Amino acid sequence: MVEVETKMLPLCGKEAENLNIVLTCGGAANVGLIGYLAAVELTKEGKARMCCITPVGAKIPFYVDIAKRAKKIIVLNGCENQCAKKVVEQAGVKIDHNFIVSEMIKKIPTFDIKDDDIKLVKDKIEKDLGTY
Repeated sequence: MVEVETKMLPLCGKEAENLNIVLTCGGAANVGLIGYLAAVELTKEGKARMCCITPVGAKIPFYVDIAKRAKKIIVLNGCENQCAKKVVEQAGVKIDHNFIVSEMIKKIPTFDIKDDDIKLVKDKIEKDLGTY
């Protein structure tokens, strides 16, 4: 069995002020999955830090505080319903960048996605953040 070195992520609760935090839709179509995977890639590359949106929506104080202390909040919505944006706003968190994946890629009811679509979304976020 090959051992894989585990790379630990920055702790959202301890380092929020230094992090561009990404909160993303978990929608059940291609665009939700693409946004989610783009957030994972940004996190792995150290350009942002994906954190949990569900406890923010549940208004759990610890997680709402993390979001409020973040350097920037980036919200990735799968489609025009913008559920992720609404959840974050209802928790009283200021959004710095709001993206709608379905404005970049056609929404279809599938989880069969292309790596190029993930790259397209990730590149758009990087461009808007100035992190090329």
